[in-house]
Amino acid sequence: MEILVVIIPALIATILIEYGVLIFLRERRKKVLWSSVVVNILTNVPLNLWMIYLPYPNWTDVLMGEIVVVVVETLWYYWFVRSLKRAFTYGFLCNAISFLTGLLVIFVVAYFVVLLS
Repeated sequence: MEILVVIIPALIATILIEYGVLIFLRERRKKVLWSSVVVNILTNVPLNLWMIYLPYPNWTDVLMGEIVVVVVETLWYYWFVRSLKRAFTYGFLCNAISFLTGLLVIFVVAYFVVLLS
């Protein structure tokens, strides 16, 4: 049950960020926007479970996981937009921005934890 406390907020944040990135990129087709919710459930949850259960995760593991997610999401978006360039842009930018946002949050939280302790 405690694993859900980690996975659900990360999933919701990822969905909101990547949906926002698609809107920023001027994607207006409802099927593409809703498909981003589905593909994030299919990729974010397994990635987070994998990272949680790795005995000693490192940056190589994170990078490999993110590359797999970008490839899967690019192929997913291609199914809907039929443009490899646009699909890769969506897959790469959505994941890069959500990943970097997550890193920023982790560093800010860690900073305040250290500051308050």
